[in-house]
Amino acid sequence: MTAGKTISPRPGGGRARRALRRLLLGTAASVLLLTVASLIFNAATARPAGRPAGLAYVRAGDVQTRYRSWGTAGSPVVLIPGAFETADTFAALGARLGADHRVYALDLTGTGYSQPVPPFTVAHFAAQVLAFTSAMGLTGGNSPVLVGHSSGAAVAGLAAIDGGQRVAGVMFLDGDAQPLPVPSFLRYLIIGPYRTTVLRLGLRSDWAVRGIYSSQCGPACPRLTAAGVEVWRRPLQQPGAESALWGILAAGIPALPGAQLDMLRASRVAKSVVFGADDPQYAKSAPAQVASRIGAPPPTVIPGRHLTMISSPSQLAAAIRALCVRAAASYR
Repeated sequence: MTAGKTISPRPGGGRARRALRRLLLGTAASVLLLTVASLIFNAATARPAGRPAGLAYVRAGDVQTRYRSWGTAGSPVVLIPGAFETADTFAALGARLGADHRVYALDLTGTGYSQPVPPFTVAHFAAQVLAFTSAMGLTGGNSPVLVGHSSGAAVAGLAAIDGGQRVAGVMFLDGDAQPLPVPSFLRYLIIGPYRTTVLRLGLRSDWAVRGIYSSQCGPACPRLTAAGVEVWRRPLQQPGAESALWGILAAGIPALPGAQLDMLRASRVAKSVVFGADDPQYAKSAPAQVASRIGAPPPTVIPGRHLTMISSPSQLAAAIRALCVRAAASYR
């Protein structure tokens, strides 16, 4: 046995601690610089875009609601946009359907040019739709068919449940009214001020706007011109639009729980389901499942992806006309 021997720490341990310390300091410095850059960018781009001229508004409940209309005769149809869409999304469809129907499309609160009024929930959206139909005189024997696109299907479905005889028919268009959960990691990753920076950078990129449109619309859709890019971009640059966007995401994309879908199925309101044949968001079996779930006849599948009102407006108009005929017969 050797007395008085001193054991020295391994030299590698100190180097590892120093390397870890440098890594942590470097990461903290990078986060600080990124945060400062984000704040500066956000401040420099804080000015909202102006509204287009000539927009039409009506007071619908607690929301000053922007809308478009086509046609002067025939039974009424109200078109309800999906998340981050506006009444302008239905321009091609409205022009065709307006030949023999009175057609209306609105911007839901928090999206487009309608007044952003929380809460941004499916119940509030449905109340806005019913208030809109009342404000436009679409009541009694003049009650409309509601067409809800994508997440707007849940809004149309709830409006049909709550509205009773105030709704003549309902169509789920490229939507199943099922919950679409936001991945939990995004709730922590996309936080202020970075989420604002990411959104504004994306909106400033014509390439990004065109890419999203093309992926959802498909080759049958017209290519976006510079003016077309503005139609999609400008609504998200309105005063209060960003706060509303985060509110919508926090509340969850509009959806209906099973109990409400059962109520819709039991309802006597005329129903229809229409999907694009190549919608990337749904399985091929989805249209039939949705029709069965809400008690609608077999679905109609038309050419297109997720924006069939743009890719196949004539085929979609024919499907809506058929629903209007059934709705008139069942409403008597």
